[in-house]
Amino acid sequence: MRLVVLGGGESGVGTAILGKKKGYDVFLSDFGKIKNNYKEVLALNDITWEEEKHTEELILNADVVMKSPGIPDKSPIIKALHEKGISVISEIEFASEFTEVETIGITGSNGKTTTTMLTHHLLKQGSLNFGLAGNIGKSFAWQIAENKHEGYVLELSSFQLDGIKSYRPHIAVITNISPDHLDRYEYKYELYVAAKFRITMNQTESDFLVYDADDEIISKWLESNPIKAQKIPFSLTKVVEGGIYVKNDTIISNITNEEFTMPINELSLEGKHNVKNAMAATAVAQLMRIRKETIRESLSNFQGVEHRLEKVLKIQNVQYINDSKATNTNATFFALDSMNTPTVWIVGGVDKGNDYDELMSLVREKVKAIVCLGVDNQKIINAFGNVVDVIVETASMQEAVKIAQKLSEKGDTVLLSPACASFDLFESYEDRGKQFKIAVQNL
Repeated sequence: MRLVVLGGGESGVGTAILGKKKGYDVFLSDFGKIKNNYKEVLALNDITWEEEKHTEELILNADVVMKSPGIPDKSPIIKALHEKGISVISEIEFASEFTEVETIGITGSNGKTTTTMLTHHLLKQGSLNFGLAGNIGKSFAWQIAENKHEGYVLELSSFQLDGIKSYRPHIAVITNISPDHLDRYEYKYELYVAAKFRITMNQTESDFLVYDADDEIISKWLESNPIKAQKIPFSLTKVVEGGIYVKNDTIISNITNEEFTMPINELSLEGKHNVKNAMAATAVAQLMRIRKETIRESLSNFQGVEHRLEKVLKIQNVQYINDSKATNTNATFFALDSMNTPTVWIVGGVDKGNDYDELMSLVREKVKAIVCLGVDNQKIINAFGNVVDVIVETASMQEAVKIAQKLSEKGDTVLLSPACASFDLFESYEDRGKQFKIAVQNL
């Protein structure tokens, strides 16, 4: 059996290693450059590879192709594979064939990293040996090749879900759905929504779907598409049967026979969106039979995620916050919503089809100045030019932070929450967040 892996990043190299271990004839091809550390791993495992090209005769003879999430379906090599009827799957699909252990799959437009890490933290504190994979850390395939865990918590993007056929999580979580990555879905929202719901398509009556009952898109979809999994809703606004809700500033869960309660002010993470993330993680922990005391303790000592509303420094009584992970307007909505002081907002980058209207009321209420940080900022200027008095364009993180400092005064917050992808000026949102932190430390 010939396995061709497209993409020489974390998921690609992990898949190549697992394929090799399972007896496949493996070839890896990357249209860009492969990092040196991955080249070393490929050499150690005796896996042939190429970079900066896709050689068709070495690829179109595959029995199965694993494509990295970053490669769009419209790229020529994927079209050629589809024309030949060759199966193209994601790393999650490929790896799941080689394990019997339970997985918890977590998706959503926002909150999925925090929810995934928080869920993993709860299970670990409850003495379950679960791995953490998907969009985070060491790839799922690589970890299955090493075979050290009794289960996995997986953060799953819509791109990873596009490439599944039989993958079935025991517990699926959908944190929320808002327009994101529409450039990859022909700018059709319904295609993106359908991609997210692929997470539950193979689930059976013995599995669970945990979801935000306040999310209109999710509720509408569930009304018109029957699913087999048992539904576990969570809500900030209403009492839900067989789920988790908030009453009198307390999280209340009636998923199991014993009621679980936790005062919101004891959560280590701040903000309404984090109450939702905590409810989703609690639902999973209860379904996995973690003790109530352990859940409470874990929710109060969780440290949070780097680049997500991360407090960097206070300088001259101005708080600098790194929310570089906010790559769409919905994530930025949560960030602005949690600001309690006048805010200088650093925004911009590669727009993925953003509609800035949803931010308008928050920007009016909270933002005193905007610092644009992107190659093309016209859309932001057009959207907020009449709402915010001061809008400044900058071309580097250092410049953006210096100008933000000049525009802020005691008691303000400087918030990096770009609402855009980072690839015009940075390698990744992590690189953007790190540069922000360095620039703040150098003020």
